[in-house]
Amino acid sequence: MTIKEINERASNKAFAKITMLQLEIKDIENDIKNNNTSIVPLERLEKMIKSTKAEIEVWDYIAKLIEIDNIKQ
Repeated sequence: MTIKEINERASNKAFAKITMLQLEIKDIENDIKNNNTSIVPLERLEKMIKSTKAEIEVWDYIAKLIEIDNIKQ
């Protein structure tokens, strides 16, 4: 596999992960909105949103590094 192929696959993985995390946040927010918290306390759901947003920030950073590396290639 070439560096370009690896870079493209890494970029795709990073953006896919970001998309999945964004969907996860929407699901949790919908659960809160619809009061569908079942056995999970509201505070826990709010912490899950906060930690997922932090994870998105990390993956955004990783995606930017991959794109910078791609430009250098």
